[in-house]
Amino acid sequence: MCIDAAHGSTMGAAMDDIENVRSLRGGKKLVMLLLFCVICIAVNFIGSHVATGLNLPFYFDCLGSVLAGVFGGYMPGIIVGYLTNFVTSLNDPSSFYYCLSNVFIAVCSAFASRRGWFGKPHTVLLVVLLFALCGGVLGSVITWFLYSAATGEVSSDFAQQVMDVTGMAPFAAQVCSDFLIDLADKGITVVVALVVMRILPDGLRSQFDFTFWQQEPLEGEQLEAAKSARTRGLSLRAKVALIVAVVMAVVAAATISISFMMFHRSNIEAQGRIAEGVANLAVQAVDADRVGEFLKEGEAAPGYAETEARLATIRDNAPETQYVYVYRIQEDGCHVVFDPDTADEPGSDPGDVIPFDDAFLPYRDDLLAGRPISPVVSNESYGWLLTVYRPIIDSNGRCTAYAAVDISMDTLVSDEMSFLARVIILFVAFFVLICAIAIWFTEYGLVMPVNSISRAAGNFAFDSETTRSGSVQGLRDLGITTGDEVENLYQAVLKTSEDTVDFIADSQQKAATIERMQDNLIMVMADLVESRDQHTGDHVRKTAAYTKAIMDQMRREGIYANVLTDEYIANVVKSAPLHDVGKIEVSDTILNKPGRLTDEEFAIMRSHTTAGEKILEDAKGAMSEAGYLDEAQRLAAYHHEKWNGQGYPYGLSAEDIPLSARIMAVADVFDALVAERIYKKPFTYEKAMAIITEGAGKHFDPVVVEAFSHISEELYAQRTVLDDIVTHKHDDAAKG
Repeated sequence: MCIDAAHGSTMGAAMDDIENVRSLRGGKKLVMLLLFCVICIAVNFIGSHVATGLNLPFYFDCLGSVLAGVFGGYMPGIIVGYLTNFVTSLNDPSSFYYCLSNVFIAVCSAFASRRGWFGKPHTVLLVVLLFALCGGVLGSVITWFLYSAATGEVSSDFAQQVMDVTGMAPFAAQVCSDFLIDLADKGITVVVALVVMRILPDGLRSQFDFTFWQQEPLEGEQLEAAKSARTRGLSLRAKVALIVAVVMAVVAAATISISFMMFHRSNIEAQGRIAEGVANLAVQAVDADRVGEFLKEGEAAPGYAETEARLATIRDNAPETQYVYVYRIQEDGCHVVFDPDTADEPGSDPGDVIPFDDAFLPYRDDLLAGRPISPVVSNESYGWLLTVYRPIIDSNGRCTAYAAVDISMDTLVSDEMSFLARVIILFVAFFVLICAIAIWFTEYGLVMPVNSISRAAGNFAFDSETTRSGSVQGLRDLGITTGDEVENLYQAVLKTSEDTVDFIADSQQKAATIERMQDNLIMVMADLVESRDQHTGDHVRKTAAYTKAIMDQMRREGIYANVLTDEYIANVVKSAPLHDVGKIEVSDTILNKPGRLTDEEFAIMRSHTTAGEKILEDAKGAMSEAGYLDEAQRLAAYHHEKWNGQGYPYGLSAEDIPLSARIMAVADVFDALVAERIYKKPFTYEKAMAIITEGAGKHFDPVVVEAFSHISEELYAQRTVLDDIVTHKHDDAAKG
């Protein structure tokens, strides 16, 4: 408990130190970024003023944005793009609507720089094309919707010339002309940017490449792996971007709709007030007591022409007004009293009857009664109009006619389209900014740390103590300090990894102890057998050494190389001392009989093979993993089988006999021949090898005998040393 607390305290202090150092470096880099952005914004202004001062047909207003994207990356480029147009909008508000072009140019420059496009001629041309699309085409579309969409007129002389020469539609001519101008403008901008990139040192980019690492910065392969981590579904980066985009889209749609409806209502009300003012002037211009006379006599009535001229003057002095006229409302329709001619069409004659438009039918009774009505919007015989009717009251208080004013809704539509375009452009601009900021913070505060943890955990190596320690150190070196749930996850993964490594080390230590205990138990079991068989001496230990020597030689010669693996050899060597374990069930009388065994006694002696097989089968059943006991069982059961099938207990032959048992057969007989027994003297090396060689293909596997013959003399010469080694091991086991 105390150790865990101390470990947690140490880790917390380490994280605090890392965060403090990172904060100092981040503060210095932030100052450098701000200075860099100010310089780039100034470059944009200088370029723009140079182009204006020299009266050039270019802009030169995005060189700073390009340099910000090249040297600083996406965020500095976006910041410079927005702030350039924001500062410009303080003097010219309409310039802010073009910030999208500047921002997209900065984004394209950062994208191209990171892919090395500025270093190859054909990709440089692609960069110029991209810039022209962002500046010329996008800027032209913005211009069209702000100023020309309602009127259908182009906004520049060059665009008019393109339209006249090519016969293009106004919109296409506007886009084409702006693109051609911008292509030259951005070509010059890219050339200047390339010169600046060539002059400034390569290491400068790292000074202005603004990142938001909340861990140890990644580079090279690690950075690419963290960025391109594969997911089964949509990536976290994409999910955040999608959520932000959907939320922003919903908010934008709701806000734009509400704003547009409010603007539309406000516009209608404003135009209605203008129309009411004009209608009131028209009422004052008409002599209400003579309306009947004017209607009956028309232009022949005294003062008619003067009154109609005053109405025309009132109309002409109000630019928003399309028509000013006077009607007397009767059951059969609207009787024209005054309808001044316009420049485009003549007015109706006095006495003409105009049928009620459908839009006025709901107000028919009010009009017949001489009551005021609300402004009416109609789109019928005279076009899309906002109409205001004001009653003309005579000296007796009766409504003798209505002064009517029509305002064309086309002007309102133009204003509303321009308003809608401005609102949409502003929302798109802020949409891009917010998405960029959200993705940027998500990238460094969420995606990179999570992918780094995932990659470090996925690459965690358990195959050795060195690789385990290296993997833990790799996790520790990430140094994630987001201060939120991601950091909690990192600390949990790190602690789990450290605990796992400690557990594995402890388990391996215990496993090694258990393995040593098992080895000692094997030798104890072998000693139990040897202590009862006075003939064998240290036979089981020596045969283990001989089998290892034979297997090593066979592997050197490429014999059964696919079988003789390190694990296989270790299992055989460890199992060899148990090959005679079945003798524990043979009585001492038979084991130590100095004379020749009877047939019955020999049959009992031979049973030690099957007895050993049964003992080891039972031992395997008591263990979850058999391990080397499989080999021990095969050795015990088959080490007296012969190559020609004349052995016991099963009469197996050739390669039906397990390889380990065929090797043990040679080692077992060789040791029995050269060792001294109470009933015989040791055979000479020559005699022993003659017996072994003669038994090849009969008693023994000839391949094993061949390999053994290459080392047998050396083994025989070292038997004294081997005796000493075996004796020492025996003494150590006894002491243990």
